Parts: sequence; structure tokens; C-alpha cells
Amino acid sequence: MINTIDLFSGCGGMSLGFSWAGFKSVIATDIDINCQETYKTNFPDTNFICKPISEIQFHEIEGYIIDNPIDVVIGGPPCQGFSLANKNRNKTKDDPRNKLFYEYLKFIEWINPKAFVMENVKGLLSMHKGEVIKLILDEFRKAGRGYSVDFKVLRASDYGVPQHRDRVIIIGIRNDLGKIPLFPEKTTKGPISVLQAVDDLPVINAGEGSEVMEYSSSPNNSYQEFIRNHSLFVHNHIAMKHTKRLIERFKAIKHGESLVDVWEEHGSVMRGNPEIKSSVKFGQNNQRLFGDRPAPTIAASFQSNFIHPILDRNFTAREGARLQSFPDSFIFKGKRTKMSWESGLSQYQQIGNAVPPLMAQAIAKKISECIYKRE
Repeated sequence: MINTIDLFSGCGGMSLGFSWAGFKSVIATDIDINCQETYKTNFPDTNFICKPISEIQFHEIEGYIIDNPIDVVIGGPPCQGFSLANKNRNKTKDDPRNKLFYEYLKFIEWINPKAFVMENVKGLLSMHKGEVIKLILDEFRKAGRGYSVDFKVLRASDYGVPQHRDRVIIIGIRNDLGKIPLFPEKTTKGPISVLQAVDDLPVINAGEGSEVMEYSSSPNNSYQEFIRNHSLFVHNHIAMKHTKRLIERFKAIKHGESLVDVWEEHGSVMRGNPEIKSSVKFGQNNQRLFGDRPAPTIAASFQSNFIHPILDRNFTAREGARLQSFPDSFIFKGKRTKMSWESGLSQYQQIGNAVPPLMAQAIAKKISECIYKRE
């Protein structure tokens, strides 16, 4: 068993993929209470530390890793602060916006793992004209005992995920192991489409569904067989309630179109005055997905971004989880949706923020090969 610590774990997408490849999550950390509840529901044996990562001290993890030494550190620290990164190491490190990356680096210094994996958005590569990624790679190479480091942009649909989601994956292998980072090759011959991922789920309209439902049909393909994972019931499959006006809008939107394509008749209206159209148009809102193609990136806001290919409603949390490659046995906790002033991430936000487990599994298999394969 190869042991990991999952930093910025969210609900556990990366941990799940690594577990499928034979890794054991010894510790996970995140600041969000709903992520903790979801994570502990699905990984009851993992020690979860729910607090700001900057407040975690070494003695808080030391007891856990004495009998279970950490082999690999995984996680995706936000790196937005690096948009103004300074070439001066000290100034960069002192910038509070960059703190989360350096907290990730702190764990590398503490643990000196055999390897680490950092996941981030593709935009990281263009930040500050490419200087940011150079600085990050340099910091990793000098961390702890020193690491051989490389990065690559991976697309989730190349690994069986029914979604075009590009992410930067940075891998480091400790220098004394004499190995170099390797990245997974494609694992699928062709992409999985949206309907191939979800069309066996119980058919529900707006406002219908329940937290626990029975399947209404047998799986239609190998992806659905995999994703059911011997589950007897469907969880988190509740459709959002929509007004009659919104449903009429959805009916007018064709595949590949969005709200802006039906604006004149079905556009948003001013609050308090439904006779006047709002001047604000969001091209990504209410986009009806093609059923025979993979989904675009399922972001934290996917509850309002996309319309089901066939049904006149937004996607349920379970359908979003399917598009991220979470199995039906993975149960999400917390509110399905939430208002901006409410604490904790909703089920939709947890799903959209996650690393697709199937992509994480492919990365984990390659990490295992890097560390333990003999020449």
C-alpha cells in the first residue's frame, strides 16, 4: 500500500482515483466543513483535519504518519496570487495571495515524500507570461531533498471521463530515487458522451427526485456499469425547481445554444419589473449540452450553466457527479445548493471543484510506476 496525504482535498476526487490505483489516504485536509462531511462519509478510515492549512502544525500530523509514512503528497492549491509573482523569492513568498502554494510546499519540506502531484487550472501556464510556472517548478526542485519536476496539460476525456476538462498536472519525483516524472497515456479509444454517462438514471423533471431512489433501468453501456459500482440505489438525484417561465425558456434552447440565443423572447428580466429585459447577458448560462458529446468543464457553477440534453431542466448533482466520473456509491453531503451568505460548499460546488477520479487514477498508476518500477 502506498500512503498519501491529500491537501486541499475538497470532497475527495483525487483521493478516490488514487485509491482505485492502490493508494491509501492517511490524512486529508480542507477548510470546508461540508467537504469534510462528504469526505468522511466516503473515506471513514482517513484522518481529516478541517482547518486553514496555514494553521496546521507538524505535530498534528506526526502521530498519524509514524506508522503510516507518507509516500506521496497530492492536492491542488489555488495559485491566483501568482499573477503578480515577483522573481525575488522572498517577496513572492511573503505575498499573502501566494500563501496557499507555499503551505503546500511546507508539507513537502516536512515529509520529503517520494513523489508529489499538484493539480491546477490550465491558466496557470499563461500567468505573468509564463514566469509563474517557472517559479513554481523552481521552488519544487529546491524543496526538501530535491525533486525532478515536470508538468503537462491533461484532458479528462482522454481517461474515460465524459467531460473535456483540461488541467495542469505537476509531478515531482525525489532525486535520490533516480527516476523522472512520467505522465499517463490516453486510456480510452473514444470519448464518453453526456447521455452515455447519464441516460440510465431515473427520468425526473424539474422539482422531482429524492435523496435515495431505485434505478429505473439496467445500465446501457460499460461506463454505466462501472459508475454504478454495484450500487443498489441512486443518491443525490434531485432536480432543481424551475418556474414555468424558466422551463419555457429551456424548451426554446437547442443543443449548443444558451440563454443569449433566445434572449428577445426568453431573456432575464429586471428584478421588480418583469416587463423590462435585464441588460446583463451571460453566454454560459443555460447552455443545452449535446447528448452525443462529452460535456465541457463541469465547474462549481454547473447547476445553472447547463441544461440536460433531453429534459427541460438543469442537471442534478448526481448527473454532475457522473460527468466527473464519481461512482453512484459516492455520496455527497451538505446542501444541494446554497445562498452566497451561507457557509460551506454545496453538493454542486463540491462536485465541480473536484478532480475527476478516473483522471486521478491514471495519474496515480503512473506515479506508482515511476516510484517502484525497476529498470
